[in-house]
Amino acid sequence: MVMDAKGDFNEQVWNEETYDAWVERFGTPNAAGMKLKNNPETKLYPILQYFGDVKGKKIMNLMGSNGVKAVALSLLGAEAAVIDISQGNAKYAKELAVEAGVAIKYIVSDVLDIPKEERKPQYDIVFAELGIVHYFTDLKPFFETAFSLLKNGGRFVFRDFHPISTKLISSRGSTAKVRKHKVDGDYFDTTLEEKEVSYAKYLPEGIVNDTRIVHWRRWTLGEVVTAVAQAGLTIKLLQEEPNLSSEVFDKGIPKTYTIVADKILG
Repeated sequence: MVMDAKGDFNEQVWNEETYDAWVERFGTPNAAGMKLKNNPETKLYPILQYFGDVKGKKIMNLMGSNGVKAVALSLLGAEAAVIDISQGNAKYAKELAVEAGVAIKYIVSDVLDIPKEERKPQYDIVFAELGIVHYFTDLKPFFETAFSLLKNGGRFVFRDFHPISTKLISSRGSTAKVRKHKVDGDYFDTTLEEKEVSYAKYLPEGIVNDTRIVHWRRWTLGEVVTAVAQAGLTIKLLQEEPNLSSEVFDKGIPKTYTIVADKILG
């Protein structure tokens, strides 16, 4: 998590209430597991296209939260694993896997402090996505962790929200017809911000907690690409993406991006 004096507080927040939040968002592990079994590919869109055939591959989801992606990959024949700091996330993920009839490996750990026996080049694919690196004040250790877990020839896939949308533009309006955008941000701002933890919006009504605050740092696209390269990974693709859920909503504005990088030694 954030590697400063506030890091322990971020960890505390992510260990509170998360199980209840995922039940509210996805349903009980039983209900979610049954639904996931019917069509696991939907939970892996669009990142699955960068993995190739996952059957038999060993895949690690860094900071993989509730385990939905790992369980989906396991349903497709992968040997899937997750590293995440939250006990609540782990509880939901393990129960989801049981209900889906598959096995996943879930390591409860700070992603930068993985047990030594686990931190070795053993995975064909390592991936992370959507709202991960803003919890770090230094990108280098995170991407070096990904590098250390990959086999030679392995692939790292990283997908995140585009900083044009998160750092530069503010948007108002809930439909395409009335949607308005304003350039009012500072793309190069390096401030450490206080934000409500992302899972809070899924919590059931009546659960009250005034300490759901985490600290994060928004990164530019150049900073992320540079950090991936400096970790020793060879970048193969940078794909900037529109709003993939709508062809007209936020038209012309980059909403997400994907980096594909390989570990090539010798």
